[in-house]
Amino acid sequence: MKLGLIIETKEFEKAWNAMRFAVTAKKQGHDVKVFLMGEGVEIEDLTHERFDVAAQVSAFDEMGGEILACGSCLINRNMGGTEVCPINTMIDCIEMVEWADKVVTF
Repeated sequence: MKLGLIIETKEFEKAWNAMRFAVTAKKQGHDVKVFLMGEGVEIEDLTHERFDVAAQVSAFDEMGGEILACGSCLINRNMGGTEVCPINTMIDCIEMVEWADKVVTF
């Protein structure tokens, strides 16, 4: 199945669960794309003693998972894209939704 995840939170536990979902889906053989929007664009370096979001982001990337980040949301935070989370647009988000069999939001 092709799964699209939209993550709009940087709350530790929610973002951690979202990325664990993405990693687990990849392990189960699903195609997974993640689109970060709003404060979700900040999760790449998000660490917490119990909810290490950054580790899940790295695991997903190492598994060949694709992460897209809203360019406007990055600019609003004076951030740029990274190798793991490149700058993308709403058109890319729409294309991900069209590509996906199911879309899950966090």
